[in-house]
This record gives sequence, C-alpha cells and structure tokens, in this order.
Amino acid sequence: MPTAPPSVPDGFIAWIEGLPSSGKTTLSRSVAERLKASGRRVEILDGDEVRQMFSPELGFSRKDREMHARRVSYVARMLARNGVAVLVAMITPYETSRQAARAGVGPRFTEIWLKCPLEVCRQRDAKGLYERSRLGGVARLTGVDDPFEEPLAPDLTVDTGHLSVPEATNQILEHLVAKGFLPPPATG
Repeated sequence: MPTAPPSVPDGFIAWIEGLPSSGKTTLSRSVAERLKASGRRVEILDGDEVRQMFSPELGFSRKDREMHARRVSYVARMLARNGVAVLVAMITPYETSRQAARAGVGPRFTEIWLKCPLEVCRQRDAKGLYERSRLGGVARLTGVDDPFEEPLAPDLTVDTGHLSVPEATNQILEHLVAKGFLPPPATG
C-alpha cells in the first residue's frame, strides 16, 4: 500500500515595504535566519535583486514599477503555494501594486510597512542613493522626487526609525504567529 507524501507546511507571503533604507532587506534577512533555524523553507525576494534578473528592461516610471511588482508577486505566489515562507523586500510605492499583490494571494498574504522617517533613511543611506540623488546622480528616488503612497491598511506597521533590528524582527515574527502563518513558540 502506498504511503502518503509528507505534509508540506503552508507557505505564505510577507510583503515588506517602505522607503529606501527603511530596513526591508536587513529585516527580511533577520526574519529569514530565525525561520530557517526553526526548520522552515524560506526565500527572500529582494526587489533590487529580482529587478536585475527579471526586469532589467524596466525603468522607474509608475507603469514600470507596477509591472515589476506584478512579476515579483507572481514568483512569490508560486513559491508560497509550494510551502515556502516568502519574504518580499520591496519599496512598492503604490497602493495599487500592494492591493494587486494581496488580491492575487488571498489569506496567506500579509502586508508589513516599515515606517521610517525620511531623515532617518537619509542618515542610513545603505546604498548611497540619497547622496547620489542629492548630487543629481539618481533621478526619481522614491520619497524624494518620486512618490511613496503610505499604505492605507497594512496588516502590521513596524517603526524602524526607533526599533532595533532584534526588536523589529521579534515584532514581525509575533505578527506571523498571530496571523496563523507560524506556530506559537514552544514553551518549556
């Protein structure tokens, strides 16, 4: 008699958005490390990295940014339906893109906004974008000379301007547990 295949844990998508240097990649990596340590299959879809591979022909117009978000959402859905915990680290400046991603996934999607003051992001300037923008080397920088529409109803808002990486990581993990995407931590 054939045996049943092993159960695959349900995948999910945590769409982590915010201004450049708000902590999207840093927190995605921190959360991923914790998930991997607990035995979860995890993938990070970093907007900048995915753009280089899947969307190098796209610029930074609204139309191009929305197309890029659709492509990332599509890949995230494929991974999640195969039991992968997907962390999307992407600016996602437009509410229409965020809502389209949510609609395509349904209940296994959560929107996490990393709320961080522009001045704090400028001070961090992880990739030197704000300095290059100031010097005229970067056009259409989100939050500076291109809009970032604040999310209307994110599932979680994380104040990365004031929280440490471990504090913000814990807040995200607690949210994923509360959503039912992760089991509660073992007590002992």
